[in-house]
Amino acid sequence: MGRPGKLFFFCGKMAAGKSTLAREIARREDAILVEQDDLLLKLFPGEIVDIPGFIKYSSRLEDALTPHLCSLLSKGMVVVLDFPGNTTTQRAWFRELIDCTNADHELHYIDVTDELCKRQLRERSRELAEGSAFTSDAEFDAITQYFQPPSASENFNVIHHQRG
Repeated sequence: MGRPGKLFFFCGKMAAGKSTLAREIARREDAILVEQDDLLLKLFPGEIVDIPGFIKYSSRLEDALTPHLCSLLSKGMVVVLDFPGNTTTQRAWFRELIDCTNADHELHYIDVTDELCKRQLRERSRELAEGSAFTSDAEFDAITQYFQPPSASENFNVIHHQRG
């Protein structure tokens, strides 16, 4: 077996710029980009209407992808996962992928103020089609209360991006 691959993953509040950075890194590294939002939308259209639904379906997606991602990383591929790593529980999955492959990794932590995230959410909502759902400030606050920045005890290679 050759050298293990490299895993890139992200932590940052909603609208902090995780997906934008994921696409940039995937391009720069000529990596495989796997986007959670795209997969959930295609696999479970209209079924994710609340946080428990998101947790249920994202957990199923992670379970289905784990053996494939471990295989790719074990074969030396570079993988960018545009999945949220915003709590210690969410980051446990990335740890599982790293441990099963001995892959190198980078956790990109995008540290942005709530005000900037809310402003970016409002800007993003202007680009949505008429009648599309958008995230309100109240919904942002409800989701952000669960946010946990990475800690040294998690033993990740953290790249810290400070914005705003």
